[in-house]
Amino acid sequence: MRLFAAVLPPSERLDELGHVVDRLHHLPGADGLRWTSRPGWHLTLAFMGEVDDGLLPELRVRLARAAHRTPPFPLRLHGGGHFGRRALWTGVAGGLDELRLLAERADAAARRAGVPMEEHRRYQAHLTLARARADAVDLHPFLDGLAGFEGTRWEVGELALVRSNLPVSGVRGEQPRYERVDGWPLEGAG
Repeated sequence: MRLFAAVLPPSERLDELGHVVDRLHHLPGADGLRWTSRPGWHLTLAFMGEVDDGLLPELRVRLARAAHRTPPFPLRLHGGGHFGRRALWTGVAGGLDELRLLAERADAAARRAGVPMEEHRRYQAHLTLARARADAVDLHPFLDGLAGFEGTRWEVGELALVRSNLPVSGVRGEQPRYERVDGWPLEGAG
């Protein structure tokens, strides 16, 4: 299974973001972007890639432990940014230290369970909204459209394990489908 650990914002918070993103779809150049779908919006904590089924029991135990040790914390979706000229995203504000710690714990849990992880990089919290089809897309109008966005605060209370089902139809523009496989409450017991 192709897996990642994530924070899944509540649907009400995603609806707030959706109203802003709907307006972005009407800007010049929007057709040069591949927009991510709302059902798949998430904050990735640790991307694991293909995980052998035999590692799942230990991975679940270790992710549960990471969640058990982490207290709930506040977040809100906020503003926008980009990676290079290719990826447009919205950021988060609030309990960023706690979010980074949860990401580090999820990464460590996967490594200790035997999942071969990519090289460790500093965690950059973001929710991907779109990817450019080519470098020619000017992202500035989209960044301007996201600049004033301030979502309503919510309490992060769960670490989720999510399966990424890659497109198989070959249809241009088809999106991966994400499926919540498991989740553990944040408890702050350590």
